[in-house]
Amino acid sequence: MTELHTNILKHHIFRDFYEFYPERFSSITNGITQRRWLKLCNPRLAQLITEHIGEGWITDLYELKKLVPLAEDRSFQKEWQKIKRENKEDLAEYVAQYNQNHVDVNSMFDVQVKRIHEYKRQLLNVLHIITLYNRIRAHPDGDFMPRTILFGGKAAPEYRMAKLIIKLISSVADAVNRDPLIGDRLKVVFLANYRVSLAQKIIPAAELSEQISTAGTEASGTGNMKLALNGALTIGTLDGANIEIRDEVGNENIFIFGLTADEILTLKSEGYHPLDYYESNPELKPTLDMIGNGYFSPQQPQLFQPIIDALLRYGDHYCLLADFASYIRCQREVDEIYKRQQEWTKRSILNVANMGRFSSDRTVGEYAEKIWKLKPVPVPDA
Repeated sequence: MTELHTNILKHHIFRDFYEFYPERFSSITNGITQRRWLKLCNPRLAQLITEHIGEGWITDLYELKKLVPLAEDRSFQKEWQKIKRENKEDLAEYVAQYNQNHVDVNSMFDVQVKRIHEYKRQLLNVLHIITLYNRIRAHPDGDFMPRTILFGGKAAPEYRMAKLIIKLISSVADAVNRDPLIGDRLKVVFLANYRVSLAQKIIPAAELSEQISTAGTEASGTGNMKLALNGALTIGTLDGANIEIRDEVGNENIFIFGLTADEILTLKSEGYHPLDYYESNPELKPTLDMIGNGYFSPQQPQLFQPIIDALLRYGDHYCLLADFASYIRCQREVDEIYKRQQEWTKRSILNVANMGRFSSDRTVGEYAEKIWKLKPVPVPDA
């Protein structure tokens, strides 16, 4: 659990217990193993890293710091870009074979792969997609950064709203991908049967990592770590491990938007009125109206009405509308940086270089020291 959510437990959920037993509360951030989530799943990048800094990073992820001086090296950047493109080509081939969709490897690969849940806000991503769709249709000759937006994830069996969001993603994808006016400037793919083996194909190809949960709701998460370790730049709220990733990679190498956890609490305590956002934002209103009026479900015009009701009638519990404008602005910044591929690649390298803290080796070590009170024992040579 991250420091943010430990503090939420201390000062809100279990405040009384914390006042009696403060020593029983501690924060240990999750981690991931670089052996699977870099060496195994991204052998091209792993080999490039080893060639330049040695293989010490395999057992000590802090060794990746040695990549920092290479972040602005043009020849190293070109090798980095070549590997990312080859990984994108592999994923594009998979998408063509198993999802029957052509995706342009020259487009930005924008990825959100995780459990489908309202707090993780795949729906906010969909609102951005529809906004882009409307912009392109309104200005077909405009200069738009091409994007391929990829979703993956599963919903709990009885979670009807999550399943309806999956259906909305698929329906929006059908409309966008079939529209000749859009072409390759925007593609949307929901990858079927998300699983570890598929994640190992997606994550090395990802360029933008969507970590957009409502601040204060994501206890930690590890998908953001896996994606950053493979060179994807994060767009996210100050929630969960996003905060610690920002602290490690630097504000300039991550895209942060939206209300903080404290601001969410204040907004709700003072009275949150999502209809105010709906009525005042000229791009948000038509986006929601298209969903509610059956644009993406012409055979069942009321199919997605429960989504609109959740946002406009029942309080928008996860504050999508409050964060919408900030998210859209931040996505514009993403486009501008992606156009400057040398700058984007530098930031990508620096993300990988600063992932040392997020190894599960460190997590297990902290548990051993702080919780289990264990001391390390040297392993004798065979």
